[in-house]
Amino acid sequence: MALKITEDCVACGVCQPECPVDAISEGDPIYSIDPSKCVECEGYYDSPKCAEVCPTDACVPA
Repeated sequence: MALKITEDCVACGVCQPECPVDAISEGDPIYSIDPSKCVECEGYYDSPKCAEVCPTDACVPA
């Protein structure tokens, strides 16, 4: 299952460089996660990095 970014996103950009598979892209007005690329950081980190660093908790399970 992939993660998604909710409307709580403030477009700070802190999540994008943390994604090991480049699944996060800048959108208008908020960032988005490509569900076909998102691996929830399995094989890279113990938990989804975007959710860990998001200041507004906008990265949630889809």
